[in-house]
Amino acid sequence: MSYQQRRAEIYHPMREENFFLWDVNKTDGDEYALATIHIISPSFRQEIAYATEQLGKIFARTVQVVQNGYNGLLRELGLPRETWKAIRVEIDSQIPTLIGRFDFANTPKGLKMLEFNSDTPTSIVESFYVNDRVCSYFEVENPNKGMDQQLTRAFQRIIGRYSELGFRTEHIYFSALEWHLEDAGTTRYLMHLSGLPAKFVPLSSLTVYEDRLYVEDLEQKKLLPVDILYRLYPLEMLAEATDIDGYPTGAHILQLIANKKVGIINPPSAFIAQTKALQALIWSIHEQGVFYSEEEHEIIETYMIPTYFENCFHGQKAYVSKPIFGREGGAVRIFDQHGVLLAKDQAKHYWEQPMIYQEWVELEHIEVETLTGDFSGRLLWGSFLIDGEASAIIARVDKEITGDNSYYLPVGLK
Repeated sequence: MSYQQRRAEIYHPMREENFFLWDVNKTDGDEYALATIHIISPSFRQEIAYATEQLGKIFARTVQVVQNGYNGLLRELGLPRETWKAIRVEIDSQIPTLIGRFDFANTPKGLKMLEFNSDTPTSIVESFYVNDRVCSYFEVENPNKGMDQQLTRAFQRIIGRYSELGFRTEHIYFSALEWHLEDAGTTRYLMHLSGLPAKFVPLSSLTVYEDRLYVEDLEQKKLLPVDILYRLYPLEMLAEATDIDGYPTGAHILQLIANKKVGIINPPSAFIAQTKALQALIWSIHEQGVFYSEEEHEIIETYMIPTYFENCFHGQKAYVSKPIFGREGGAVRIFDQHGVLLAKDQAKHYWEQPMIYQEWVELEHIEVETLTGDFSGRLLWGSFLIDGEASAIIARVDKEITGDNSYYLPVGLK
């Protein structure tokens, strides 16, 4: 059987089930989801889960300090002023976010965490749904088996937590950019798994009226109140969002969050964990040898990489510059120790943001079969943290920088 035939057998049924519609890239129609499988060992599976859970605890502790810190700290971390009051709303200090994804490099020196996608992570459908189907096709064990149930439990628990804190929880909506195939599909999948009495609405239908958030129902010509909102839309973008006449709707919604008139998922703490400046803060505290326990310092030393607000690597080591709120490799650059540019993201976004500087680490090399022939690239690992617990993993393949057009590589367990 040809690769093309195999690929059709795997992904066409999933398209018909309407959960995974982006097995090819949304921008250029090139292949995204690969029709092959990468086998890992149980020991690797166990270690990435351990690193995920332990790092989640460290991020949770650090986020709690930032939530109660002074405004100057929020400014130093690059958090927009419009978000400051909202992100101080504490929902659960034991977790940094409800649904987050750590990205790891499996380097010659072991697993190293590159960043934490804690506010609006994607690759969820691939990890919790698609990977299981591909493993069944190849008749191998799924390393993510049954972990979709963690998402169900997480949504149920956080709604209960919001209720305990006095929030209204009757009217629940899931929202994303309706025209964005992956975001809308991911949001609908999560709503399906949540088990909640919720409805999907496009972001464009959200409106503020008399100091409350509503959904504008054009058919019934009325406004429907929103108590809890799952939004696959970054808070830094919401902070800048305006309506057609220039009214700062996003800032007003953030004020409603701050006043506890609407609850959001992911919770406000997720935005603090999202900024890569928090990694620089964690590393700085670690180097001072304070705050964290001996075990936590060991976790940081083992699984994190040196990250700074200023470039401390020039003339010493190869390094990477990253925007603090960049996503999908946006505006990432790789330099050698002398500052010579080795690789640069080609996207137009995120270049205006403050940068952090990380020691460069080598991603493992891999060759994969694709529709256009063999591809030689680098392997990036994603590992989900769901309600404080290690969860599903995902592998992506690209060149030196893992960007928006990387390949998704299904994973099986030896």
